[in-house]
Amino acid sequence: MAWRLYYHQGLSSQAPESLADRLGYVRERIHNACAKAHRDPATVKLLAVTKVFGPEAILDAYALGLREFGENYVQEMERKAPALSQLADARFHLIGHLQSNKTKKAVQLFSSIDSVDSVKLVKRLDAESKAVDAMIEVKLSAEESKSGAAAAELPAIVEAVRSSAHLKLTGLMTVPPWSEDAELSRPYFARLRELAASHGIAELSMGMSNDMEVAIEEGATWVRVGTALFGRRRKT
Repeated sequence: MAWRLYYHQGLSSQAPESLADRLGYVRERIHNACAKAHRDPATVKLLAVTKVFGPEAILDAYALGLREFGENYVQEMERKAPALSQLADARFHLIGHLQSNKTKKAVQLFSSIDSVDSVKLVKRLDAESKAVDAMIEVKLSAEESKSGAAAAELPAIVEAVRSSAHLKLTGLMTVPPWSEDAELSRPYFARLRELAASHGIAELSMGMSNDMEVAIEEGATWVRVGTALFGRRRKT
């Protein structure tokens, strides 16, 4: 089908006609990747990345059964929140860099902060006295535009989260350099898996629309999917 080429090979401009179709295809990709890796598809969770899209995109995805949503910016989530207040069982993850002066608002808006990257940030979040899940973002590339803690900083951050009163360490997250060749992401995913294993961490958030299959083969338990569900984001 042409829409499969649109996402998987970039050879067609024809997208699936509806969000339901696109969600079905994403789930099919996850299922097929799990089959190839001899994994249970239930071990891979889908995080729908809705940054830059309005609350109506979240409402539509929620109606199709999605409950986990990723946003990049505290301010953007704050604008959307009033329109989403009726979604009692929806969970919102902050996947973008969090400035320490926005921790108070972040713990009010998000169930999980997936971009924890310093001991300082852990302490600021814990001081808000609100239970919140936390993933540590690890920067494994040399790209200046990428956020995250260096691998050498990971032990101290892990200890800080585990010693905190209100944060629950759920996993590690990484964003490799973007490439049309998904295989180029593999070393970054493999390295994150190794780091997680060395610290007894079970969850791995890695893989996006273009490389989720490789991430699943390397042990991803969360894939963060935006473009394959909602299309190309608007320029801002």
